[in-house]
Amino acid sequence: MIFDNQYIQERIKKTERLREEGINPYPANITKGMPSSQFFKHFAYVTEQNAEEKKDENQIVTLTGRIKFIRIMGKAAFAKIEDTDGLVQIYYNRDDLPEGYYNNIAKKLFEVGDIIEATGFPFVTQTGELTLHCKEVKIVSKAIFPLPEKFHGLTDHEIRYRQRYLDMIMNPEVKQTFIMRSKIVSLIRRFFEDHGFLEVETPMMHPIPGGANAKPFITHHNALGVDRYLRIAPELYLKRLTVGGMEAVFEINRNFRNEGMDHTHNPEFTSIEFYWAYHNYHDLMKLTEELFEYIFAQLQIDKTITYGEYKIDCSTPFAKIPFVEALTTIGEVPAEVAADREKAIGYLKEHGVEVNPNLTLGYLQAELFDEFVEGKLINPTFITDYPIDISPLSRRNDENPEIAERFELFMAGKEIANGFNELNDPIDQFERFKAQMEAKEATGDEETMHMDLDFIRALGHGMTPTAGEGIGIDRLVMMLTDHHSIRDVILFPAMKPEVALEEKPKNACKKCGNTNEEELKPAKKGKGFFCIDAAACKKREQENKK
Repeated sequence: MIFDNQYIQERIKKTERLREEGINPYPANITKGMPSSQFFKHFAYVTEQNAEEKKDENQIVTLTGRIKFIRIMGKAAFAKIEDTDGLVQIYYNRDDLPEGYYNNIAKKLFEVGDIIEATGFPFVTQTGELTLHCKEVKIVSKAIFPLPEKFHGLTDHEIRYRQRYLDMIMNPEVKQTFIMRSKIVSLIRRFFEDHGFLEVETPMMHPIPGGANAKPFITHHNALGVDRYLRIAPELYLKRLTVGGMEAVFEINRNFRNEGMDHTHNPEFTSIEFYWAYHNYHDLMKLTEELFEYIFAQLQIDKTITYGEYKIDCSTPFAKIPFVEALTTIGEVPAEVAADREKAIGYLKEHGVEVNPNLTLGYLQAELFDEFVEGKLINPTFITDYPIDISPLSRRNDENPEIAERFELFMAGKEIANGFNELNDPIDQFERFKAQMEAKEATGDEETMHMDLDFIRALGHGMTPTAGEGIGIDRLVMMLTDHHSIRDVILFPAMKPEVALEEKPKNACKKCGNTNEEELKPAKKGKGFFCIDAAACKKREQENKK
């Protein structure tokens, strides 16, 4: 049972004792008190007074927060409570609270983890700390699960990800990361709205997977009696809207890809995709640079950011390098290898990379890029002009039909964005889908795209010259907050099912070994148990020695 733990049972008993005293341990209609930051700012003058006792008894204020520390000193106690802004110290004693309240309630029943409401006046302690001298202390929410003692030193990060609420309670910097994430998403939305883009919503359950090369999640629609695929990208639906006359649209969307998990991949992730009629991929690169400029300016952060061992210069304009040129100049792949399928297979094999021998040259060039180039792209860099056979939705270059008018943006060796001139020739798009299906049969690749005949039909009605782009929000947040696991910037990342806890041995007295939990009490510092009846304990201890 989730409540079987002895410490939890002790807290449940204290919750019941509150009720017996006529106190609701979970009251409603509680108003948030003054934020701790405002308390320090508003009453800073108290610390500057010349009086022997620095206080202002005429200023009565209420604070609310979670108890993070308590120090009881006989007839008085100090505690630290934490709200959204941070920690603040409170002081309460026997004589200032109603008769019996300190000894029976505050001293015995208030614990670390409880959320309380404290009302009193500001004063400065002998150590110089601005503190609230309480005239009233009330319970707001009784915590029956104790907080961990050494959460910061916890090596099992799974607990932090599974119990994100606990992670934020014990590590305020974690909460700041997600506040930053929220600001970044809000700024992205505002930027595109200010540039005339319309935010739209498209389906998350698709009749066929499309918009990217990825393995989908499959579900079943009971009412329709058909399988549906959780979207791997909203691209094909957003381009349908462009066909319909919406010339600048964006969607901040959740995508689902049934693939492996690592430091930069989560099966459920967030990105923004936007489509811009009568513009090209050069316009997109410029717009992306403007977006970065805007985010850095609004967040008031330096354009040179620290990401692990790297110092990343995010000053614009970003470097722009064609794909094949990057293979030879950055990846140091011999030019003849980059241009020949058989030589590429041999070169990859020499370097310990096994590939399917049926892959086309474009796919082999992608393998070369992943192995020898991507990790070296530290400062923001646009890689342009990708092979056409790995770009099934991109427009061909008019001068060289073997390359796509496409780019990807990389930072710290990770892909951040992907954009291109959209293919609006329905015949060419049909042939590309067909080639993808043939490639799937030849290689067994589950990530190749399906034939989407309705999308072909949409293109057949005419789509304006359009450029589209997707930016990975999770990875962008990782860069701007210096986090190296995507799990650290997703509130509730995907996790394996929690292993059922093994049956733990019964609690026992440290002296006599008594396992009857009704006769035990926890030690003062929470380490082990002792018998409530000391005489009976001593008797059992003597009998054990016989």
